[in-house]
Amino acid sequence: MNINLIRKSGKFNFEAENESGFTVELDAKAAIGGEGKGFRPMEMLLVGLGGCSGIDMVNVLTKQKEPLEDIKISINASRKDEEMPPIFDVIDIHFDLSGDLSVPKVERALAMTFDKYCSVSNILGRSATINFTYKINK
Repeated sequence: MNINLIRKSGKFNFEAENESGFTVELDAKAAIGGEGKGFRPMEMLLVGLGGCSGIDMVNVLTKQKEPLEDIKISINASRKDEEMPPIFDVIDIHFDLSGDLSVPKVERALAMTFDKYCSVSNILGRSATINFTYKINK
């Protein structure tokens, strides 16, 4: 895995590019001189958590032959602002699922996602409490 970053403009605005050529812009928070030109690095960690767990949820539910029609993920996090560095303290992730889904299979998929498959949640879970909830819209 290889990621390259170049400084685009301003003091803290970077563009990150992966091996496939996809890019994302990053910037610092305004309090230290960021200009709002991209995701902040800690936001990117949450994006990674959402993407990793979302991919795993879709994969497990598909293997369980569950008729998942749509999935939306919301994440809220708090940080230990009194510490340096101010790492995440609590991360709440909510899955809004659509389809005629079995509750036991959804709960099993969540458990497998967060206990076994999602590398990002495994890393972040070593320093933060990760809570997950879900809603099924039939």
